[in-house]
Amino acid sequence: MADSPAFADPHADLAPLAAAVAAQLDRARSDLADLVALPSVHDAEPEACAQASDLVRGLLTDLPILGPDSVEVIETSDGSRAVFAHRPAAPGRPTVLLYSHYDVQPSGDPGEWTSSPWELTERDGRWYGRGAADCKGNLVVHLAALRALAALGDDDEVGATGADPLDGLGIRLVVEGSEETGGGGLDDLVASRPDLVAAEAILIADSGNVSVGTPTLTTSLRGIANLVVVVDTLEAGVHSGQFGGAAPDALAALISILASLRDPATGATTVDGLDFTGEWDGQAYPEETFRADAGILDGVEVSTAAPLADLVWSRPAVTVLGIDCPPVEGAIAAVQPRARALINLRVPPGIDPVEAQRLLTAHIERRRPWNARVTVEPEAVGHPFRSVPAGGSDPVHDLLSQCLVQAYGAEEVAVVGSGGSIPLCTALQRAHPDASIALFGVEDPAAAIHSPDESVDPREIERIALAEAAFLQRYR
Repeated sequence: MADSPAFADPHADLAPLAAAVAAQLDRARSDLADLVALPSVHDAEPEACAQASDLVRGLLTDLPILGPDSVEVIETSDGSRAVFAHRPAAPGRPTVLLYSHYDVQPSGDPGEWTSSPWELTERDGRWYGRGAADCKGNLVVHLAALRALAALGDDDEVGATGADPLDGLGIRLVVEGSEETGGGGLDDLVASRPDLVAAEAILIADSGNVSVGTPTLTTSLRGIANLVVVVDTLEAGVHSGQFGGAAPDALAALISILASLRDPATGATTVDGLDFTGEWDGQAYPEETFRADAGILDGVEVSTAAPLADLVWSRPAVTVLGIDCPPVEGAIAAVQPRARALINLRVPPGIDPVEAQRLLTAHIERRRPWNARVTVEPEAVGHPFRSVPAGGSDPVHDLLSQCLVQAYGAEEVAVVGSGGSIPLCTALQRAHPDASIALFGVEDPAAAIHSPDESVDPREIERIALAEAAFLQRYR
């Protein structure tokens, strides 16, 4: 969120580890620069994706704490390559899985970037480039944390030379190659090979802080249930002067359908039969902070249907992602025979996305004006996720919260939800229902992930790496 407290010094108990992490920052920047230089957009840049997976494999292979022959690259069902590394646990010790992904969103129009999206560039204390935060910046967090721990093991001032700073803790790393396009390949692999992700604690570094300098854990994710609606009314477009007013306009019919999905007064989602009563039981989302985070223009109102935290983390939300119709420039005076839209439905934990998609389909079909021909094409669904039961606690979250508080020199950890979706979380939960899953990372509202001028604050990389390293030292 918008306000950014100054970073405080980490707790004195972390001093040796903090020094070891700080010593890794030059290497972290170098690694991030190499990763950002590769436009690893799955399905669009196959050569860059192959180079990125090779680079990740090399980076993991070079980690002394993992040992030789610990890295494996597996091609998944969607053609992406996932990189796995494994350090077996000593007898009686648990295993921690560390996750990130190396694929990125497309850059969009390069002209909207202040500097090249494929060159890590520093401005005003932040590092800019596509993937700098989501999620290559989170990958270098894992690398920095593990390198710092390895350096401690080799430091005579800390312990015996060659000592294991993790005391036999098992480590798995999974670095995905198609998260930004749905992650179906890794989901399939997890379902068929659950041994590859077997762990007692799973740390998903693909999230972020509510503001720079505020340590944050994300405990819930909304699922997704998209569909495409197509409206047909005429064999072909006809002259709007000759036939307009009587001929059924497909675009007007589509607009009418889409308008029925939101209450015009409050902005509430209004899909027949869909539960819109969920409440968020964690940290509030103040309106002034939300407005700043979302970049809402002065004078434009936000939804008044419920508290903002409820709306973005605990209730369904409909968004029209795109409409196929003639653009304004070059448009002709014709009644449109066909129009099409992509509708995005987000659903919170507690709502079945398949049922939600069915309800949305039925709602659309009931709202077709003039008996227009309406076709609904459902897309794949993603299930919502909750890492901690509502009102409950979890030992992994408790320890990670302690480590984050100490790494940031903060008083507490912010606990929030996310309107976004990470389908892998549900796949991991199904594969290993007894494992604890925690979401955190280096992103913040200023990071502008998925947008031009994506960036990361290197202080977040340092503090998150320190918290992760402390967790790995302490987890039993």
